[in-house]
Amino acid sequence: MTTRGTGAAAGALAVLLAAAGCTTSAGPGGGAPTVSSAPATPSTRPSGSASASGGGHGWSRQRLRGAVARHTGVTRTARPTVLNGLVGAVFTRNADGDHFCTASVVDSAGLNLIVTAAHCVWDPQLGQRSDLVFVPGYRNGDTPSGVWPLIAVTVDDGWKDHADPDVDVAFAVVQAQNGQQVQQVLGANKLGVGLGYQLPVRITGYPGTSDVPITCANNTTEQSSTQLRIDCPDYTGGTSGSPWVTDFDPSTRTGTVVGVIGGYQQGGDSPDTSYSSYFGDRVQALYDRATG
Repeated sequence: MTTRGTGAAAGALAVLLAAAGCTTSAGPGGGAPTVSSAPATPSTRPSGSASASGGGHGWSRQRLRGAVARHTGVTRTARPTVLNGLVGAVFTRNADGDHFCTASVVDSAGLNLIVTAAHCVWDPQLGQRSDLVFVPGYRNGDTPSGVWPLIAVTVDDGWKDHADPDVDVAFAVVQAQNGQQVQQVLGANKLGVGLGYQLPVRITGYPGTSDVPITCANNTTEQSSTQLRIDCPDYTGGTSGSPWVTDFDPSTRTGTVVGVIGGYQQGGDSPDTSYSSYFGDRVQALYDRATG
């Protein structure tokens, strides 16, 4: 067994529309793209396409849906967007060393909370890992959004006692910097609890061998009643704790976290398949403890 700690339809649609002769543009932070194209003449439409379902760019709705489906589960470098900026690498002491896990900002009343995998921050035999820092938006040695020390960690007693994979989730409070809390600076994703097993999500995280994050979108499936599974390639060591984000809101450029890489096999023993503890009542109770 190996661990990951030390490991979207809309994006695919934009690529496909560009390939079909359309142009896309996005606002600051990589918000939802807007699409524009000149109306196609009958001579430019592929035979068999209907204007009622295909739009001006000559791709039928069915063709687009099929093409998008074929492009899910593709891993690529994550762009520096507002949504990706909520995700960061976890280092020991400072950003000069090696990063070994991933975390992300999650909404809280204190405006100071991140979520990651429990095995990233707490060893059941040795206790809490000390001197950890969260570096959101880290790229190639740059720390554009600062370095945020972890000052309090909350994990489930089931993880503390026997590394229960069904609660391989941790919430951590990070220290304010320059008089501001991390959520005031970056915003935050919401916590999603009890939302089911089949969800479209995007996972962004930091492989330990790379200084830029990767991202992939696909649909989750039920590994068990207490575990989620997703197929995305190249999620190697360092991506533990990477958030599984659904329900992207273009107005806020944030989403809802429904999982983090961890759980079964501490995230998976293959870089192409990842797992998460299911976010249900136990994760809600853990969040309530961390914010209480």
